[in-house]
Amino acid sequence: MLNFFGNKAGLKFLAASFLLLQFCSPKGQQSLPEAPALVSKVNPMIGTGGHGHTFPGATTPHGMVQLSPDTGNEGWDWSSGYHISDSSIMGFSHTHLSGTGGGDYGDILLMPFTGVNHWEAGSKKKPEAGYRSAFSHEEEFAQPGFYSVKLQQHNIDVALTATPRTGFHQYTFNGEENPKVILDLVHGIGDNIRELELTITGDHEVSGLRRSQGWARDQYVYFVLQFSQPIRTALLNDGQNVSSEIKSLKGQNIKAIFEFEKSDDPLLAKVALSAVSVDGARRNMEAENNGWDWGAVKNQAQALWEKELQKATVKGGTEDEQSIFYTAAYHTMIHPNIYMDVDHQYRGMDQKIHTAEGFDYYTLFSLWDTFRAAHPWYSIVEPSRNVDFINTLLAKYKESGELAVWELASNETGTMIGYHAVPVIADAIIKGTKGFDYELAFEAMKNSATTRDRGIDHLMDLGFIPYDWESNSVSKLVEYAFDDWCIAESAKILGKTADYEAFSKRALNYRKLFDASTGFFRGRSASGVWVKDFDPMTITTLGSGEYTEGNAWHYTFFAPQDVNGLMELYGGPGAFAQKIDDMWEQEAVNDNEHASDVTGLIGQYAHGNEPSHHVAYLYNYAGQAQKTQKWVRHIMETQYANLPDGLSGNEDCGQMSAWYTLSAMGMYSVNPASGIYLIGSPVFNEIQLKLENGQTFTVKAENNSPENIYIQSAKLNGENYHKAFIHHADIMAGGTLEFVMGAQPSDWGNVQLPEADVEKAFGKELYSEDQLFMPYTASDQRIFTDDLKVELGSIKPEAKIYYTLDGSSPTTASSLYQLPIHLTNSAQLQAISVLGEEVSPVFKTDFNRAIYHIEGKQYPILKLTHEPDSKAYNPGKWALLDGVSASANLRDGKWSGFSDGHDLEAVIDLGTEQHIAKVSTGFLRNTSSWVFLPVKYEVFYSEDGKKWQSAGFQENAVPDDHQTIRRFQFAVEVGQTIRYLKVVATTMGDLPEWHPGFGNASWMFADEIVIEPENN
Repeated sequence: MLNFFGNKAGLKFLAASFLLLQFCSPKGQQSLPEAPALVSKVNPMIGTGGHGHTFPGATTPHGMVQLSPDTGNEGWDWSSGYHISDSSIMGFSHTHLSGTGGGDYGDILLMPFTGVNHWEAGSKKKPEAGYRSAFSHEEEFAQPGFYSVKLQQHNIDVALTATPRTGFHQYTFNGEENPKVILDLVHGIGDNIRELELTITGDHEVSGLRRSQGWARDQYVYFVLQFSQPIRTALLNDGQNVSSEIKSLKGQNIKAIFEFEKSDDPLLAKVALSAVSVDGARRNMEAENNGWDWGAVKNQAQALWEKELQKATVKGGTEDEQSIFYTAAYHTMIHPNIYMDVDHQYRGMDQKIHTAEGFDYYTLFSLWDTFRAAHPWYSIVEPSRNVDFINTLLAKYKESGELAVWELASNETGTMIGYHAVPVIADAIIKGTKGFDYELAFEAMKNSATTRDRGIDHLMDLGFIPYDWESNSVSKLVEYAFDDWCIAESAKILGKTADYEAFSKRALNYRKLFDASTGFFRGRSASGVWVKDFDPMTITTLGSGEYTEGNAWHYTFFAPQDVNGLMELYGGPGAFAQKIDDMWEQEAVNDNEHASDVTGLIGQYAHGNEPSHHVAYLYNYAGQAQKTQKWVRHIMETQYANLPDGLSGNEDCGQMSAWYTLSAMGMYSVNPASGIYLIGSPVFNEIQLKLENGQTFTVKAENNSPENIYIQSAKLNGENYHKAFIHHADIMAGGTLEFVMGAQPSDWGNVQLPEADVEKAFGKELYSEDQLFMPYTASDQRIFTDDLKVELGSIKPEAKIYYTLDGSSPTTASSLYQLPIHLTNSAQLQAISVLGEEVSPVFKTDFNRAIYHIEGKQYPILKLTHEPDSKAYNPGKWALLDGVSASANLRDGKWSGFSDGHDLEAVIDLGTEQHIAKVSTGFLRNTSSWVFLPVKYEVFYSEDGKKWQSAGFQENAVPDDHQTIRRFQFAVEVGQTIRYLKVVATTMGDLPEWHPGFGNASWMFADEIVIEPENN
């Protein structure tokens, strides 16, 4: 795993900081007491190094405010605003993301200073040139609800704490100059300003609004800021003018500097937030933080954390292991965040103001991550709050018409794949959890599975997702299949028989992409043809292949709803277990620079990302529980550490941590909606869960040690226990699960095996291998100059093919394909395969008569000002004019990539004068893979190739989201008799601030310049 400090002794600064750093409480108060017992075991610095993306600042359990230092906002590893590699601080903002793979938030930044006024933060290389300050990690301290640091630039001691909706600052100025504080409303992490407002409302108070556009496309943060001392002078800056006379500003570039009289007392600052209004923020302040007792608020914050941490307590293990466990529990309770004011008003997905009745409304649902372990963990330790999460998701459904995919600040970001609010809700239905509307929940779940978007339309029409029609086809299909099983099980409970059968069938569709010849889930075309040049080690990202942030190894084991069926595809339990064995033995490599999330590699198991998280536990289904025990303990030992880089990948809003808390307890939610946990190998001698229902569940491990990792025997409530799994109901009923551990593998758990078999549970066969696919063309060529012969085929040679060329839908009365089709003009081909009574879906494609380069002929001649920019994305210049169009997959080898300011500028000599009707070019948009459309597409013509006239252009706005992954066609009508053409497509340049890769150059992918002559 990554290790910023080189060895585990490298974190000595953290322990030393307890002794080196003391902050005085406000004048007249006693020294702050020591932190509660469990709070003191948490190390918030875990994950602040490497690629953990956590923040060290002060927050409360699921609080609206995350008050933390910002050390940078220049790239992916600063998604939380903080990285341990930095040695200077820009300031302290009030909202932060914990462990995400993208940046946002960083709202309402305050920074204390003295001396010369600086309106910009300055650089890390020269912090004294701005309001940024150097600091030392040896003078930095973090605990749940408390953060402190010494700002060396001006000798200022900073201490931070929080209530759920307010942040509380304490600044001790140790010099002789007057204290100053800058409020920078422009500052954010990866976002842009929509509008800002600032008003001085009194001698001690200012208020305003920061409305931004980033990962959350429209985020409102209203605030009220109060100081403990009167403001001596206030300078307001709108980006052009600085004034001490103005009391209110609106605009997009607003900052303020407040100066105070020198005092022996620390300067205190309180900030209350609201997404509703300034009045809402003020009510939040009055309800939660109405005084100036900073120490009392800090103690209250830590008492809240202590109460939460007491829900799961451990005995035994090393001090580091205990710190890892309690920090993991802490990280699971940062997100989701309360997103309503104290009067229950909140801003909904429709951007209107609503009132939550009977539940608390939350935000920040990283569901692709957290459905796997975080929400099952909540269902044990925070079941009431988990019901609030579900009611929130249903409220968002009513407000927007869809369940959240990846929601942030009441904005749907559309990040990642699947419809994973479904398993969160279905898990509660399956477990019999009360407190929400089951009928509304089912309506919302079914809506997610029938919305014709994100490949779901192909799934509904074809039963699978073709790689040539949809990016990440394999990952989407296997995850949709699991979500569909969740819907089926919910339908069964609700007595919806037809839905139960329909979605049970869909739950088995994952099998359609299993290629027995390779032993992997593999991309398949709409015509049933397997993707060429298959390599199970090739890692692809969103939009760049068949897999989402992974490869075939990572996704081949994802059928948690039907593990027994998956085993049969491999030939039985033994062969299946051998396939998992093979995974650990592969080379631990990541071949894709954009797949930065694929980390924590053990062979081709990737613990730093979610798709692999369940795999070690699958041995239990195959009757080899001892291998689960071996590998789970190995993962906990090697992928977690009590260090800043103690996480092998992004923390991902609690998922990485929930994997640990469950696994340390000796169990994991392989199917997170089944109510069953697979047993692994407990780390501690004892874990005790204090449940909301008043019961206590205890896991004990006798003879436990780093060597004694294998279960020899087990008892549940005094009775011998042989199952390699345990039911949720057994946990919630309370009692004791006792293990006896040993150094050698045993046969425990290999007799009574868990089952996940969709067809067996349903009681009849649901899946048929037999499927009639649509026809295909023998060649990918779609563009021709004079004529073209089109050959059709089917993967079932005995099928008959019927076709049309006039755009009409084919039937058995249409033309029967017998010989290659001869085209002399542009046409749309539609075709079907027919075998007996079975008719395939319709194959549809366009053929264009155009002018293109034919190898071996002199014209047209193509000259490029800039060659494509890399070997990986440079198929040769003739790929732009070869008559074969690229797909929506950026890795199909046909796209020409341009970056680093190198625009596409192509000059085409047609050889003779010809009347040209139209020129068009295909481009790809896949912002997650850094691929953007051109900001301008223009076509020029010339008689001599020297003097050019513009035929027309198209401009394209830069997007503000990650959503669209598809091919676009830009076209310009020419209508001239000409010999020379020039096509110019201008790249966007550097990635925008909202993008996780901000600071790097964007890419533009182009393919196939189509030149259409007159009378086509």
